[in-house]
Amino acid sequence: MNEMTRDRIGSLDWEKHSRELDAYGCTILEKLIDPDTCRALIAHYDDPDAFRSHIHMARHGFGRGEYKYFAYPLPDIIADLRQSLYLPLAEIANRWNRAMGLDRHFPGDHAWFAVECHGAGQTRPTPLLLRYGMGDYNCLHQDVYGDCVFPLQVAILLSDPETDFGGGEFVLTEQRPRMQSRAEVVPLMQGDAVIFPVHHRPVAGTRGTYRVNMRHGVSRLRAGTRHTLGIIFHDAK
Repeated sequence: MNEMTRDRIGSLDWEKHSRELDAYGCTILEKLIDPDTCRALIAHYDDPDAFRSHIHMARHGFGRGEYKYFAYPLPDIIADLRQSLYLPLAEIANRWNRAMGLDRHFPGDHAWFAVECHGAGQTRPTPLLLRYGMGDYNCLHQDVYGDCVFPLQVAILLSDPETDFGGGEFVLTEQRPRMQSRAEVVPLMQGDAVIFPVHHRPVAGTRGTYRVNMRHGVSRLRAGTRHTLGIIFHDAK
């Protein structure tokens, strides 16, 4: 990742993004990475040495499509994005935990959090590239991977919805206690990143703050090919 992108992450209006996460359960970082970087990341998909595993979603009932988990060491741009995004998100995660009465504080540096994950037996990297073709989709799910969980994650759209694919919208659902589920369809352009909860988030109610359950997925692709970079901050067992 070049210095300009790293500086841009640090200069974003994180108070605004924090408010949007509180209100809607997601926020968009527009044009986080440029088209050339998007294409360079897509090119990794055909490099077998870059990945530790290859998942065909239909075999596991996850939907249709496929994805690959990167191996350590991560490509520099992905390692830099993971580190640079973690710092502001750790502040939000700690605030959320306090609001939900959870006795869990995340360190300010991702390297220290990685040490915690590895100490819990979660040593396999979780950043991934996803590829969908026409008719593919991703069922609603949560990316937990173990007991050591960072509560926010990031997805970056690498393909151009104006030229590369149709359909394939990013979808969030929120299930509040004693209420019907709420859906949020997130519009993304090439290079945009969406930040969203891994499994739950705090919501203020008439009787105080309560925890709501979140799931995410991708709707059916109607044309073309869609690539996404997923950045998950905890590792897997």
